Amino acid sequence: MAKTFAMVLEEFNKPLVPTEVEIPELTEGQILVRISYAGICGSDVHMWRGEDARTPLPMILGHEGVGYIEKIKGEVKDINGVPLKEGDFILWSRSVSCGKCYYCRIAMTPERCPQRWTYGIHRGFAEPPHLLGCYARHIVVEAGTDIFRADPNKIDPAVLVSASCSGATVAHAFELGRPQFGDVVLVQGAGPLGLYGVAFAKQSGASQIIVIAGTESRLELAKKLGATMVLNRRKTSLEERKELIMEATYGRGVDVALEAAGTVPAFEEGITLLRPGGTYLSVGFGVPAGTTELDCFEIVRRNLKIQGVWVSDTRHTHQALAVLYNDAEAFSEIVSHRI
Repeated sequence: MAKTFAMVLEEFNKPLVPTEVEIPELTEGQILVRISYAGICGSDVHMWRGEDARTPLPMILGHEGVGYIEKIKGEVKDINGVPLKEGDFILWSRSVSCGKCYYCRIAMTPERCPQRWTYGIHRGFAEPPHLLGCYARHIVVEAGTDIFRADPNKIDPAVLVSASCSGATVAHAFELGRPQFGDVVLVQGAGPLGLYGVAFAKQSGASQIIVIAGTESRLELAKKLGATMVLNRRKTSLEERKELIMEATYGRGVDVALEAAGTVPAFEEGITLLRPGGTYLSVGFGVPAGTTELDCFEIVRRNLKIQGVWVSDTRHTHQALAVLYNDAEAFSEIVSHRI
């Protein structure tokens, strides 16, 4: 039987273990993919540290990946209904929902499906077909997974990996937040989530896009993606940032704020920068990070909308890919390391 190679998480906070793995016989609807690139998401780091209760040990981490099809069992079609074939370069939705429950069929929010599971997060190495994470030379893409064809000659394939997680999650946020053409959008954080936030804000017709973050190189990339004002939180105070933002918005505050930092202080600051009637979208918290106090009367008095955003669905991946392709050159700088 053919073998492949995987990096297996056996203990939290310990190096991943290089492991030789037998490639299983495929069942109907399964695809064997040779991984070309896999992303390191903040969630992978939380899982490696043992901070995410969903992490079964041992397991192969990695929920963002792209690669070439080596084998297919039966006929499998992409999201456009076109049959896939060996040699196709693909990206797949990182999670699979049941498609039958209340959340999938009635609420139309399959990302809340109780049976939803995610590659490299929910299913351990001991569970067949074993190769279910992207930190390996091969992955078995299960039947029922939504698949996108991609062209590695038109875009850097390493850039594509972020679309299925960070990009899709931000697409979900903008779907829920519904920013209007001409809105002023604030983005807190300039990691992959925040950078996609800038790109989506530009696509939505924002008149101003303000970014608060602490890394100069990421703030420069935010400018390339469309940010009109960048504020380094390490070089400015809370008071200075509020004064600058209020001055830029005629004293009102921003229409929409996207929290992509995953910290309580960022959340607390962002609420104060909204105009009355503004919308706050929080996407940055992947694991528990603390609590805060909110003045309920002030939320009511100011007509604020506070929206949590958890993961995404296939349509959001589709939207993220469209935004990515629209500005592929700028997005190429999102890849910090190639290992």
